[in-house]
Amino acid sequence: MSQAFKDLFSGVGYLFRGLGWVARHPLQWLFGLIPALIVLVVYAAALGALAWNLGDIAGWLTPFADGWSEWPRDIMRVVAGIALFGASLFLAVLTFTALTLLVGDPFYENISEKVEDSQGGAPPEPDVPLMTQIGRAVKDTALLGLVALGFALVFFVCGFLPVVGQTVVPVVAAFVSGYFLAGELTSVALERRGLLRKDRFALMRRNRGLVVGFGVATVVVFLIPLGAVLAMPGAVAGATLLVRERLVADSLVTNGDDGSRVNG
Repeated sequence: MSQAFKDLFSGVGYLFRGLGWVARHPLQWLFGLIPALIVLVVYAAALGALAWNLGDIAGWLTPFADGWSEWPRDIMRVVAGIALFGASLFLAVLTFTALTLLVGDPFYENISEKVEDSQGGAPPEPDVPLMTQIGRAVKDTALLGLVALGFALVFFVCGFLPVVGQTVVPVVAAFVSGYFLAGELTSVALERRGLLRKDRFALMRRNRGLVVGFGVATVVVFLIPLGAVLAMPGAVAGATLLVRERLVADSLVTNGDDGSRVNG
């Protein structure tokens, strides 16, 4: 238990170290804002439209309450609205990072490489064709979107539970989103080491405390207005340091029979 808490706080520390790194390299920080800003505009428009129409949508989702008296009906629809917006926010946090990394792949690859160079040098890129890399990135993003949607639906339904839905569920959602968010952010440095999705998540499971600590801290920062844009370069830098120093620090990476690399 003691080690788990140490790992949790160490994971949080990697986010702040990443933010510190981009603070010392302002050009890299500005460079990394571009794709995050583009994706933010799209997400802000979608969430704004949802918020504007939340009352009507909540009413549409709770037709069973039409015949209720005013107060119970209004309370039910407020709860439905909160649950829907919370689930949408959870979905947005996860898919924002995945989509931003997809759109800004060259930007964040460059930042990650610069971080590695500042720590002694980046490992050589795997010999994988560009179109194969793009195809994997699109597939990984689509799969994460489906997983995030599934969890968002679960959290939306659980949001109707009295008290628990407004207290326990948001905390659980933060931990789940933090875990998957860390998976997306560390993918840049891990793919450079030839680790594909299955191997990446196996490595994350063995270092769950570090990963969750880093991911939850990132979720909290991303929920601050404009935090997702301003902190995105730092989050990539922190994830690179986490991968380099803790996740694969003592691992050997060798070429597999299929031309990819596996953790050896």
